[in-house]
Amino acid sequence: METLLRLLQQNATVSREDLARQLNLTVAEVNDRIAALEKDGVIRGYQAIVDRERLDQNTVTAFIEVRITPERGGGFDRIAQRIAKFDQVVSCYLISGGYDLLVVVEGTSLREVASFVSEKLSTIESVISTATLFRLKTYKENGALFTADVPEDRLVVSP
Repeated sequence: METLLRLLQQNATVSREDLARQLNLTVAEVNDRIAALEKDGVIRGYQAIVDRERLDQNTVTAFIEVRITPERGGGFDRIAQRIAKFDQVVSCYLISGGYDLLVVVEGTSLREVASFVSEKLSTIESVISTATLFRLKTYKENGALFTADVPEDRLVVSP
């Protein structure tokens, strides 16, 4: 199953026939394994990795570190689930370190992201503090490199 998942993560559009050939299985066996992984919630969906810099649209991505007071009986889970339901939230993670959650937010401008933080996120009673960082450039996302292959321009060193 691990190899199947790795292959799907590398290219979710690969044909079932190619997967079967690579895994030494029948197409029916591959279909059954994928169906089982989807049913069990191991595979949550399939997405394209998009290079937003190549699109002609203004998208601002922010990584917001959030420090919260855990709820009695619910810990961080209920608060994280509440935050994750906002339309602006792309991802939400429980993390170690000085903050409790890492929330990835997308908006059309810095002002829109700032408005989300001040009007929605910071107003949640359990939220103690936030720190917002903005994505400036993407070099690699979900295993896909975003940098063009640039030849090294080294100066020739002569004796």
